This record gives sequence, structure tokens and C-alpha cells, in this order.
Amino acid sequence: MSVIISNISESLPAFLAENQYTKIHVIVDEKTHRHCYPIVKPLLPKHQVTKIKSGEANKNLSTCEAIWTGLTNQSLDRHSLVINIGGGVIGDMGGFCAATYKRGIDFIQIPTTLLSQVDASVGGKLGIDFNGLKNHIGVFKIPNTVLIDPAFLQTLPASELRSGFGEIIKHCLIRDAVKWEEIRKIDFEEQNFADLIAHSVAIKQEVVAADPTEKGLRKILNFGHTLGHAIETFYLGKPKLHLLHGEAIAAGMICEAYISFKRGMIDQKSLEVIEEFIFAVYGKATIKETEIEEIIALTAQDKKNKGKEIRFSLLEGIGKCTYDISVSTSEMKESLLYYIG
Repeated sequence: MSVIISNISESLPAFLAENQYTKIHVIVDEKTHRHCYPIVKPLLPKHQVTKIKSGEANKNLSTCEAIWTGLTNQSLDRHSLVINIGGGVIGDMGGFCAATYKRGIDFIQIPTTLLSQVDASVGGKLGIDFNGLKNHIGVFKIPNTVLIDPAFLQTLPASELRSGFGEIIKHCLIRDAVKWEEIRKIDFEEQNFADLIAHSVAIKQEVVAADPTEKGLRKILNFGHTLGHAIETFYLGKPKLHLLHGEAIAAGMICEAYISFKRGMIDQKSLEVIEEFIFAVYGKATIKETEIEEIIALTAQDKKNKGKEIRFSLLEGIGKCTYDISVSTSEMKESLLYYIG
């Protein structure tokens, strides 16, 4: 998998010069059409654009139909290219549409959010939400390349930077204790994001190369995500309480670090420094005790599960993670009560 971190004005023309395509189709949302597409447009030959509505709520089959219709109306053949310009929603869904159109055509990712640059665009997980369940329908398909330009971060509000930072924290906690010690001593606003993007991409590429289809090691990338995704999914239908992905994963990491602690896998000091840093960056999500049962019920749809076992990836100390750990509903409830309390 080719991931290039450099100025888009250099990396995109170089890629197009090396690959001859009959047609090019660009997928954006209204935000990236306004802020990012004008940077990319002059670098492209003749092309068409499909603009979709932004947000996780639109990552569904209905939007896919609009994208497939655009590709069909432009008569894209199997020698065409789809370019996805945007965050995780655009990358997941645009890649999914390209991977299924005519049984698969080439696509590249130009991630424009911190979250997509450090996580969503790397690894070839593509898909959409279905019946309120996150990433329920999808495929594994590696993009032809991922072109990351940290300059796009200048188009983001602070909330989107914070959301992406959640995955950076995760990468450090599961794979690099030294980097964790470095970032936890620096205020969020002072972090070196260009350096952290390269660090996270390197970790994710290493893990994905060892386990492309998530049969084993790649599951460590789900630390914080079993309860985090359940929390995120629960709030998807509540716009006034909506949590960004990284905000939900931040809550999930505290809960799952607590489960790791209760099982004797990390010590109390580690738990304390994890929650202290995460709360300092994100504050506390407004989860009510009356909502816990419904949140836990959503973990039954987690893709790591086997049979009736809800399987977690848990810390074995800072910088090390293990996977396929069966966790009971009582442990989940205790961890959410701990978070709330």
C-alpha cells in the first residue's frame, strides 16, 4: 500500500503521470468542495464531480446509489479512476462505491481531516452504515495510493482536529509507549501534527501489512472501539448530543482501559494517566446511567465478535495490546459506570 505524505501539488501530478486513465471522477462533500477541491482541481485533467452531503448520517446505501449513478452516467469503464477528497465518510463510502462499481475500479484517497489521515484512509477498510449500525456493509480493498498533505488540516475546526487526535492517542497506547509519554506531556494545541501523522501511518501500515483482513493482529487497532463504536452509534440518532468519532473513541478508551485494569493487565497508575490526559483533551461525554443497557446491546453487532462472545482488544501495559478477549456485560456496565462517575 502506497502512502505518500507530501505537498498535494507534487504527489498528485506524479501519480497521474505514472498511470493512464480513460476517465477521472472526483467525490467530495459540500465542505471539501468549498475548501479542498479548489486546491486539487487545477492539478487534474478533464473530470467529473459528484458532491454528496457531509456527515456520518449520510454514509448509507441511498448516497451510494447517487455515487453509482454519477459513475454510470459518466460511462466510467474499468480503466477509470475515482478520487475521494474528504474525511472518513468520503473515503469509506467513495472507496466502497469504486470497489463495487463494475466489480472494482481504481481509486485513490486524498484525506483532508486528521482522522482520515491517521486512520480511515490507511488500511483498505471500506463501507457504509446500515440500519443504524456503523460500517455494517463493506469490503477490504486497498486504494491505489493515499496522498496525505498536512496542509489540509488548516481547513479544519478544532473539534475535527480533536476527533482525529483520538486515533493518534490509540496508536501510541497500543504500540508505542515512548511516543505516549511524549504526547501526554504536551497540550493538545501544541502537538506536532505533521510528525504525529507520519507516526500513526507507520504504525497502521505495519499492522495492516501483517494482517490485511483482520484475522488476528490487526484487531489491536480496535482498542477503545468496541464500547466507543457503541457509544457513537447510540448518539447517531440524537443530533443535539452527537459525538464525533474521536470523541466517542476517547470515552471507549477510558472504559476499556478500566476493564484492562480490573483484569490486572495494566496498573492503576497507567489507568490514571490515560484518563487524566483523555479527559483534559475531550472532557466527559454526557452518558446517562439509564442509557447504559442500550449502549451495551449495540456491542452485539461488533465485527470482532464470535458467536455470543463480545470480544475486546485490551491493553497489556502502555504500548502493548492483545485481542480476542471475551468481556461480559457486567464488566462493560461497570466500566461505563466508572466513566460516568
